[in-house]
Amino acid sequence: MIVELRTYHCAPGRLPALHERFTSATLGFFEKYGIKQIGFWTNLTGPTNQSLTYLLQWENLAERETKWNAFQSDPEWIAKRAASEAQAIIVERIENQFLAPTVYSALR
Repeated sequence: MIVELRTYHCAPGRLPALHERFTSATLGFFEKYGIKQIGFWTNLTGPTNQSLTYLLQWENLAERETKWNAFQSDPEWIAKRAASEAQAIIVERIENQFLAPTVYSALR
């Protein structure tokens, strides 16, 4: 098992639009493609409160590549993402990391 840590840094004031896109569209596509989310978080303290961090669980990188690429190339997803950004861009920058649990991790 590996965990993907993703952080979306939003354009100023656009975090609510990102929340809306996840609840109304993205999570449905995650379900459609079998993408398993562990959880989502926003910052209470730190340099910004305009970011969303979430974790995805994968069996391996090959599974991630197959499912993520299918999701990203889905024409309906592409249309919904474009519509959500018709007014203004939502995410300015994305960071992601792939994490492997240690032998003493509660999540393995």
